[in-house]
Amino acid sequence: MNQSNLSHELKGNLIMELNVSQTKEMFKYVSDKILENKPLLTEIDSAIGDGDHGIGMSVGFKQAKENLEGKDCHTINDVFKTIGMAMINSMGGASGVIFGTMFVGGVKKLEKKEMLTVETLTTLFTHSLSAIKTRGKAEIGDKTMIDALQPAVEALQNTHVEQDLLTALKQATNAANEGVEKSKEYVAKFGRAKTLGERAIGYQDAGATSVWIIFDSMTNWVENHVK
Repeated sequence: MNQSNLSHELKGNLIMELNVSQTKEMFKYVSDKILENKPLLTEIDSAIGDGDHGIGMSVGFKQAKENLEGKDCHTINDVFKTIGMAMINSMGGASGVIFGTMFVGGVKKLEKKEMLTVETLTTLFTHSLSAIKTRGKAEIGDKTMIDALQPAVEALQNTHVEQDLLTALKQATNAANEGVEKSKEYVAKFGRAKTLGERAIGYQDAGATSVWIIFDSMTNWVENHVK
């Protein structure tokens, strides 16, 4: 088969990029996994938060999936903006804005991309991290989604641009998971958990857990659906 007919570029047996259609399918899978983990996210948030994080995330990603299915996306930018706007418009509250910004903020100043490569993925989430920090004012150690997102982004930034996509995603996922574990050590600076002070120590952050689920789901989809 001529390489131009491939839906993704292969370097040996390595997955180097995803096209727009594959990226849509990947995030529809991410949406399914967030919905599947709604009880877990609710349980985690109920321990030190308002208990509504799982509900909000499931509402946001359910709408994102529906919007992706109904929209003819031509670029990676379209995919991310569709997800982000769906979350902002359907979730409401701080979580909707922050997680929506994770996607909308990533492509706000990005030139149009028709392929998702390691370089593009890194640029997207680097922009996301910056946009979320600007909007939410949180830093790593504040017991928020930043505790998982920043390590994931740093893992991507430390990945060579010629690295394959699956390896980069695995590294980002592992870093996000480590961030979730470290969030147990922190005193919360935001939300209801802030009022608990040191009593919040020992509990992981629900937002950080959602970030890990997103990266883990992306990794699983690429590993199992792209050949």
